[in-house]
Amino acid sequence: MSDLLSYRLAGRAAGVVALLVLPFYADGFWLQSGLFAMAAVLGATGLNLLTGIAGQLSLGHAFFLAVGAYGYAWLSAEPSGGGSGARLSGVGLPPAAAFVLAVALAGAAGGLFSPIAGRLRGMYLGVATIALVFLGQHVMLDSRALTGGFNGRAVTPMELFGFSFGDGSPEGLAVLGVPFGGVERLWYLGLALVAVGLFTAQGLRQGRPGRALAALRDSETAAAVMGVPVARYRCAAFVASCLYAGAAGALTALVFKRVVPDHFGLALSIDYLAMIVIGGLGSVGGAAAAAVLVSLLPQVLTTYADRLPLIAPTGSDGFGATPGEAARYLYGAAIVLILTFAPGGLAGLARRRPGAPVSAPPAAGATAPHPATHPSTGKEPTP
Repeated sequence: MSDLLSYRLAGRAAGVVALLVLPFYADGFWLQSGLFAMAAVLGATGLNLLTGIAGQLSLGHAFFLAVGAYGYAWLSAEPSGGGSGARLSGVGLPPAAAFVLAVALAGAAGGLFSPIAGRLRGMYLGVATIALVFLGQHVMLDSRALTGGFNGRAVTPMELFGFSFGDGSPEGLAVLGVPFGGVERLWYLGLALVAVGLFTAQGLRQGRPGRALAALRDSETAAAVMGVPVARYRCAAFVASCLYAGAAGALTALVFKRVVPDHFGLALSIDYLAMIVIGGLGSVGGAAAAAVLVSLLPQVLTTYADRLPLIAPTGSDGFGATPGEAARYLYGAAIVLILTFAPGGLAGLARRRPGAPVSAPPAAGATAPHPATHPSTGKEPTP
C-alpha cells in the first residue's frame, strides 16, 4: 500500500512539473488548446458537484458559462462604438475585479434559479434548465449593446498588479530565453485557477457538505430524517456549480479573446454532461481527466484530419465527418461503452484492481451501507 501511494504521489509530482515547464516547449496552438481544457476542467468540476455528487441533472450549464464570459467582457470593458456604429456598453472595472464579479454574477444567476432547483429533481430539472440555454441565446443575440449581437464582443486582457496577461506590456518578456506572450502568461493563471477549483471541490466532496449531498442523491427521505435540509442543500449545490461555470466562462473568454453566442449553445451543455459521465459521476479527478479528453479531442482530430480515415478537414468538400462531428461520435460511443461495461467511468477503472468485478455506482434511491454517518456531523446515529 505504501509503495502504491508513493507511486501515485510521484506521478502527480511529475505531472505538475510537466505542466509548469510545458510553455517552454509547446507552441501557441497547443498551449491555447490546453487553456481551453483548463476552462473545461473548471466547468466539469462544477457540474460534477451538482450531477455527480448531489444527483441533480442540469442541461443548462452553457448558460452560466455564458454569464461568466459575457459578464467579464462587459465588466472589464470601457463603453465604445461597435464596428457597425452600434454602441457597446461597459463598466470599465479593473480586469481582476471584473473576473471575480463575473464569477459572482454567474453564482447570482444560479441563485435566482435555485428555488426551482430546490423543488425539482432528475429529468424535470434537466428539462427546466434547457430553457435557460434558449433564453441565453435570445439575450446574447438581441441585447447588442451588452453582448455585441451575433458577432460578439472583444475581451479585455487580464491584468493583475500591473502585470498584463495579454500580448501587450511588458513587451519582449522572455524567461530563460523563451519569449512569453499572452498565451504563455495566461497558462500559469489557468493552472492557478484549476488548482484552487480542484482543491475546493475535493474539500467539499470529502467534507460535511459532500456527505449531505451524497445522502440526498441516495435517498432524500433518509437524508431528511437525518436532519439534512433538502431544499437548502439542493440550492447550495446549484449555486456552487454555477460559480464554477462562471469561472470557466470567464477563462474561456480570456483565452478566445472574443465571446460569441454560437459557442454557448445546447451542444456545449451536452459536452459537459459527457465529461462527467466519462470521468465517473462523483469523482473530481475523473471529471477533470475526461474534461481534458473531450476538449482536446476535436483539436487533435483537426490537426491530423488529413491522415485519418473517414475524417474530412474543416472547410474541405471531401467525404467524411468534420473533426468536431467525429469527436462527438467518439465520445458518444465512449459514453455507451462506459455505461455498459464500466459504470464508474475513468475513475472507476483507475481504482479497479486486476481481476476485481466491475460494480456500478450507487443508484438514486439506494440506501447507504451501515453503519452510516450523519452527513452534517460526521457521527454515527444513535440506535
